[in-house]
Amino acid sequence: MKVSGFTFVKNAVQFSYPIVEAITSILPVCDEFIVSVGDCEDGTLELIQSINSPKIKIIRSVWDNSLREGGKVLAVETNKALDAISEDSDWAFYIQGDEVVHEKYLDTIKQEMQRWKDKPEVEGLLFKYLHFYGTYDFVANSRGWYRHEIRIIRNDKAIRSFKDAQGFRKNDRKLRVKPIDAYVYHYGWVKHPADMKKKEATFHKLWHDDAWVKEKVETSAVFDYSKIDSLGKFTGTHPAVMQKRLQEVNWHLNFDPSRKNLSLKKRLLHWFEQKTGVRLFEYKNYQII
Repeated sequence: MKVSGFTFVKNAVQFSYPIVEAITSILPVCDEFIVSVGDCEDGTLELIQSINSPKIKIIRSVWDNSLREGGKVLAVETNKALDAISEDSDWAFYIQGDEVVHEKYLDTIKQEMQRWKDKPEVEGLLFKYLHFYGTYDFVANSRGWYRHEIRIIRNDKAIRSFKDAQGFRKNDRKLRVKPIDAYVYHYGWVKHPADMKKKEATFHKLWHDDAWVKEKVETSAVFDYSKIDSLGKFTGTHPAVMQKRLQEVNWHLNFDPSRKNLSLKKRLLHWFEQKTGVRLFEYKNYQII
């Protein structure tokens, strides 16, 4: 079984993306790893080169800013990396620059890839998600945060990144997938409030034009984390590759996870989900088989 990892990245240093942690977290189960590095001058290329693994293959890319509406450029950049993986790979393992996999899941992931390798009807493997918010101690758990997404796909050139690169499609239909008992830890919303504010403005520029950003994005110096609707306390452990970042935290935020900023309808739906584990009317970017 041959596995290719792939990702894209731009301005990882400027916005403190844990891209090195993302790559190295799944590198042990990959035979090669394709990294598409966008046009930036903040040292991102050198950062990727510092991983210093023979598995890493870097391709250079220039982002098309005319594709910013709806985040289309993110799917385009994802596909550039996907198209560069070896023809003889069985699986392609995708990870984004703010996602990390805990080492405790690697054996399970490898076993599941082996289990379904010769079952062509299985087009992808579906991961669970934890979305950390504000600090490494809390996870966002309201309905606005997706609970599952595809991160391993079959090496099939008909499979393409979908919309803003959250998931994948084959010939414009949802992939047929098997869920696996492994989590992706999403750290995109864990930053110093000032750094998060800088990221927010740039982030919105991947979806909207300058006029929209000027009108909609607040001009305060720091990001207001208090607007979150629902949080839960994280009681587990973080991946080993994240330990240095945890030790370097230089901000503190107070959250009371018992307080919910939810409408009555969402409060009832949230209560039902917490009691049963079932999310009513959940959008699914995949087809479980």
